[in-house]
Amino acid sequence: MKIVVDDKIPYIRETLAALSDTVVYKSGSAISAPDVRDADALIVRTRTRCDEQLLGGSRVQFVATATIGFDHLDTAYLQRAGIHWTNCPGCNSGSVAQYVECALLQLQRHAGLSLQASTIGIVGCGHVGSKVKAVAQRLGMRVLVCDPPLSPVGGVPLRVIESEADIITFHVPLTTVGPYATWHMADEHFFQRLSRVPYIINTSRGEVVDNAALLSALRDGRVRDAVLDVWEGEPSVNLDLLQRVFIGTPHIAGYSADGKVNADNMVVSALCRHFHLPQPRPIVAPSLPPGFQDTGSPLDFYDPLADSEKLKKDPSAFEFLRNHYPLRREQKV
Repeated sequence: MKIVVDDKIPYIRETLAALSDTVVYKSGSAISAPDVRDADALIVRTRTRCDEQLLGGSRVQFVATATIGFDHLDTAYLQRAGIHWTNCPGCNSGSVAQYVECALLQLQRHAGLSLQASTIGIVGCGHVGSKVKAVAQRLGMRVLVCDPPLSPVGGVPLRVIESEADIITFHVPLTTVGPYATWHMADEHFFQRLSRVPYIINTSRGEVVDNAALLSALRDGRVRDAVLDVWEGEPSVNLDLLQRVFIGTPHIAGYSADGKVNADNMVVSALCRHFHLPQPRPIVAPSLPPGFQDTGSPLDFYDPLADSEKLKKDPSAFEFLRNHYPLRREQKV
């Protein structure tokens, strides 16, 4: 069995080597049709577009993305071609919740935001949004949740969040069709409807927030400030917007070692089920280095301002910063 793998997926090599005698690693953005023509399985991240152009005429029968999102997979084509595909729902939800919590704490520290006096509007309450909700409640915030498919069972309409939230954070998949399409969910009309002057947080997909409209809203004072981990057109980003936001990071909110290991284990488990292989022992995350100091603050484990400073200093390093991300662990609460 031959497996082609994005070479930036960490911690997985030893396990795959025990499962297959032919494992080829390549940069995700460089994986091409000749690379997969004689492959049986493909394991990717968001930078590999898995469609007929890549997979047509290949012998690939299994595609896994080590990510929650799967908008880079042409699922309609994969289904027509009889190629089994899988993603990793919830794998890095704890990591993204950690990112949001630490961003909120830094807003409180540096921008004078009183969390206990604030209302947070959570748009999307799946694996990630539900953990962000728990974080916000732990911080003493008033919480509003908008999840359109769930609105009959307790969610509020987006208009309520637009009128009452001091912070609006997006945790939705990127979809372009259907009654709950999320492409440019936060567009010029959204920003015009805001009753307050909120903070905007986006860790979902860049296209959920119209970046040009957000920059205009920031300049006009309709949005107080923003925290962006995802961008339209990434790795090329709107440089004016990057320098304007409080925190701007290179799509790494879900990049804790814990989240990556969760994804590894989900991918390996699905691979073994599909090819009827014995399940190996779970992959475990590396330990923090000796001397790590835990004072009890979430900021001991992660400070998104440090990642933001690196990207603002050199926006051209977007992909390098993602592909050479340092060890980060989640705080256990």
